[in-house]
Amino acid sequence: MTDDVSWQPVDEDWQRALAIVAHPDDLEFGAAAAIARWTAQGKEVAYALLTSGEAGIDGLDPDEAGPVREVEQRASAAIVGVKHVEFLGLPDGVIEGGVTLRAVLSRVIRVHRPEIVITNNFRDSWDPDGAALNMSDHIVTGRTVLDAVRDAANRWVFREQIEEEGLEKWGGVRQVWAAGSPRSRHGVDTTDTFALGVRSLEAHGAYLRGLGSGDFDAEEFLEGFARQAGTRLGVRYATGFEVFRFDLY
Repeated sequence: MTDDVSWQPVDEDWQRALAIVAHPDDLEFGAAAAIARWTAQGKEVAYALLTSGEAGIDGLDPDEAGPVREVEQRASAAIVGVKHVEFLGLPDGVIEGGVTLRAVLSRVIRVHRPEIVITNNFRDSWDPDGAALNMSDHIVTGRTVLDAVRDAANRWVFREQIEEEGLEKWGGVRQVWAAGSPRSRHGVDTTDTFALGVRSLEAHGAYLRGLGSGDFDAEEFLEGFARQAGTRLGVRYATGFEVFRFDLY
């Protein structure tokens, strides 16, 4: 979360968004309520998850955990009005950055042709002081998303996707929004959809039961962050984003 400054509303003049994150539950820890708001407005939002979160439950073998978490993610997405959920099949916990990942994400951007791309916080920490450290999968994913947006717009980068797969370059991404960034300066009012965001996180039952003592309270957790964000935006509840603009030139 950022220091005590007023935020600006995000631009909601768009129709198609693509959320690209590392794991099932990444979007539900804050951004899902915003997505519920946008789907209620008639906007199209699709999810692309790099992994199936198979390494995320200590007491469950990855071969069992992956399918369970995919089912939970699809149910969670449906609660907030998202119909398309795609799992890209990368290994949970050890996502590697670089050209190969850029190609994977460029392809998904060219397929979905979004105006807005939503991703997870990719700063080194979740707080401005750097005490609550982020993890590698989140950092690699978000940083590579920025590169992949540029790649998708360049017909000469990953040109085999165009020449052999029949895709087209896509330069229509106007902005990338990183949810939960400690450098957030924009937000969206989620007062009316906060409860849907809570339900979407609760849908990750197997994962939440594996957290600590197993008594994780989704509503209590989300409310604390939503209230702080709401104060900065001047509403009851909000979700914050760090905005990266590709529509300046």
